[in-house]
Amino acid sequence: MKRTLSFILVISMLSILLAACGGNSSTDAGGSTDTSGTDSKKAVLVLPEQIGVNPFFVQMDEGFKKAGEEFGIEVKTIESTDPAAFEQNLRAAVAEDYDLIMTATFQAEDALKKVAAENPDKSFAVVDTVVDLPNVRSVGFKEYEGAYLLGAAAGLATKTNIVGMIAAQDIPLIKKYTEGFRAGLASVNPDAKFLINYAGGFDDPAKAKELAIVQFDQGADFIAGASAVGDLGVFEAAKEKGFYTSGQDTDRTVEDPEHIVLSQLKSTDSVAYEELKAFANGSFEFGYVSYGLKEDGVGLTYVTRDSESPLSPFIGQEVVDQVKAIRDKIVSGEIVVKDPLQQ
Repeated sequence: MKRTLSFILVISMLSILLAACGGNSSTDAGGSTDTSGTDSKKAVLVLPEQIGVNPFFVQMDEGFKKAGEEFGIEVKTIESTDPAAFEQNLRAAVAEDYDLIMTATFQAEDALKKVAAENPDKSFAVVDTVVDLPNVRSVGFKEYEGAYLLGAAAGLATKTNIVGMIAAQDIPLIKKYTEGFRAGLASVNPDAKFLINYAGGFDDPAKAKELAIVQFDQGADFIAGASAVGDLGVFEAAKEKGFYTSGQDTDRTVEDPEHIVLSQLKSTDSVAYEELKAFANGSFEFGYVSYGLKEDGVGLTYVTRDSESPLSPFIGQEVVDQVKAIRDKIVSGEIVVKDPLQQ
C-alpha cells in the first residue's frame, strides 16, 4: 500500500513539472515575438503571391509583424506561389487554429469566400477588397482622397495647363482615381485641361505608353499613371519624351526621380498594423471599414510621407506646402472629397 501511494505521488509530481515547463514555451513565427502562456493570440497573414513581387505586400508584411511584436501576438506570414497554393494555405491556417487570418486584394476573393463560408467560427480580414460574409472584416481605402491631393499637386505644378492620366479601365473602381484627381485639379486650377485615356486592362504597358505619348503630343506636361502594370509604359514614355509622371500604391519615385515625381500611396503597413492592434485590444469588428487621409490609409509622397528621392523642382516645396494645407483641411472635415461610387 505504501509503495502504491509513493508511486502515485511520484507520477503526480512529474505531471506538475511537465505542465509547468510547457507553459513557458515560445514559438518563432515569422520573425516576430510571441507571448507566453495559454492566453496568447495567434494571427497569420496569408498572401496570394510572394512578397518580393509586389511592394504592396512588402509594406503589409512589415506593418503586420510590427503590430505582432508591439501587442504580444504570435504572428506568421505565408506566401503563395499560385492561386491553388493560396487556397491550400488558407485551409492550412484554419487547420493550425489561428485566431485571425488576414489576406489582401481581389486575388484573394474567390478562395476566401469559399474557406470563410466553410469555417464560420473562424475570424478573417481582407485588405483592399470586399468579401461580404459575417466572419470577415473587409478593409478598403478612400483612394479618391489621395487622388484629390495628386490632382491638386498637378494643377499647381503644371506649366502648360494640360495634365493627363492613363487609367486601366473605365469601371467604377477606377473612378475613385480619375474623379478624385479631377476634383483636386479643378479645386486649385479650374482652367486646367484634363486628358483621360484607358489602357483597357491592368497589364498592358505597351498600350499605356502609346496613350501617354498621345497625351504628351497634346501638350500635357504631367501624366499620372493609374493602370497597374501598365504604369511601366507610362514611366518609359516619360523618360523618352521628358514629361513628368506619378506612380501608385508605393513610392515609385525611387525608380526614376527625374521623371516620376510623385506617388499616390496606399499605406498597407498602417492598415495591417491598425487591424492587428484592434484585434489585440478587442475592438476588432466584422463588416466594412475604409481608411482615408485621417487614418493614414492613403496619401501622397512628400505631403503625407517622406521619400528617399529628392523633391523634383517641377513640383517644388511651395506646391508641397499648399497641398499639405489641403490635406489638413480634408482631415479636419473642412474639405469633403466625395466618394465617386456614392454619388
